[in-house]
Amino acid sequence: MHIVIIGQAAFGQQVLESLLKNGEKVVGVFCPPDRESRPADPIKTAATGKDVPVFQFKRMRDQKAIDAFLNLKPDLCVMAFVTDIVPMEMLEAPVKGTIQYHPSLLPKHRGPSSINWPIIQGETETGLTIFWPDDGLDTGPVLLQKETVIGSDDTLGSVYFDRLFPMGVEAMVEAVGMVRKGTAPRIEQDHTQATYEGWCKKDEAIIDWGKPVGDVYNLIRGCDPSPGANTTLNGNKVSFFSAERVNGNKGAPAGQVVEITGDGFRVAADGGSIIVRQVQPDGGKKVAAGEWVESVGLQAGARFGV
Repeated sequence: MHIVIIGQAAFGQQVLESLLKNGEKVVGVFCPPDRESRPADPIKTAATGKDVPVFQFKRMRDQKAIDAFLNLKPDLCVMAFVTDIVPMEMLEAPVKGTIQYHPSLLPKHRGPSSINWPIIQGETETGLTIFWPDDGLDTGPVLLQKETVIGSDDTLGSVYFDRLFPMGVEAMVEAVGMVRKGTAPRIEQDHTQATYEGWCKKDEAIIDWGKPVGDVYNLIRGCDPSPGANTTLNGNKVSFFSAERVNGNKGAPAGQVVEITGDGFRVAADGGSIIVRQVQPDGGKKVAAGEWVESVGLQAGARFGV
């Protein structure tokens, strides 16, 4: 089969390299344009090193992008980490169709931040879906799915990098093999069970210290390493990472610093407290919480979010 990949970043790169290693013929890679003063996208670097033609367009809906895609006459299109809107003219052009990776168990958690939200909502299971995209958002028929647990202390980073990333690369290779053999199913999603969430951004990641400690902890770990669950101290925004939940509350007001620890600090919440070991001041870089404590003179009794 002649395969075209639309993708980006390390995930797209590893899908490309794995397909080539598996003997598949990739005739073109579409990825976002280079950004000034930034390294080339990893998938571009990998494709160039393997003599695979690279195409870069700001919008996949531009006619030049569509024409370039159609000229390759692909048998299959593989979408590996795509944030742009790909027109139906492209999706329907390949003889064997188009398949796409999505890091949730569709129809649950459709949308762009589908790894963050299950963690934030306290779920204990998630997974990935390889599906046949249509003109809806993550609504097309399912080809295959893989499940994984969300541990009580998992973060966005651990769920993605430890499991959904490598599992996704393997699933993409498996799915392409099924398409080549003619054994790939098209299982309609149960749209009555669908959920959708938008981007998880800073404004959606504001800590409400009055909520139960479990909810606060889920928000922090579901936004670690990005976008970072945030709060304020004396009117200045700060984001928390590398947190730990402690059950049991000795009556301190929610949001109050109850202890300065050796490597950070502990903040009271409803039913327990949160130990924070890494922070990011607004507009600054992530630093060890102990270093930040010294720089701002944080003491027990200070209160976040007021």
